[in-house]
Amino acid sequence: MSSESHSPIYYVKIWALLLVLLIISIIGPEFGIRWVTMVTAFGIAFVKAYIVGAYFMHLKSEKRIITYMLLGMVALLLVFVAGTMVDIMSSKGSGWERLRLDKTIPADDHHDDEPH
Repeated sequence: MSSESHSPIYYVKIWALLLVLLIISIIGPEFGIRWVTMVTAFGIAFVKAYIVGAYFMHLKSEKRIITYMLLGMVALLLVFVAGTMVDIMSSKGSGWERLRLDKTIPADDHHDDEPH
């Protein structure tokens, strides 16, 4: 490994990249477009995990067994993404609607005149 890979500026650059990706992943869902939300939620999370693992944890220079373990974890991640995307992308339910906080309980649901 070169001495540059351990210099503070190296880690600051990686931190700045992670910060930019964080900002993108926060702004993405604000558009209200489902596929943009999915890309920013899962895609950027995957990229950030790779950057942290490869550079901060120095897995980029590890033996090949680490690569196989990471690929196995990515496969499990894809299973999780596929399972949740089916539910999230469904048009049924209120998963993408903002909850109304001003909903009131109908008058017939009040049972204040009944003894407790």
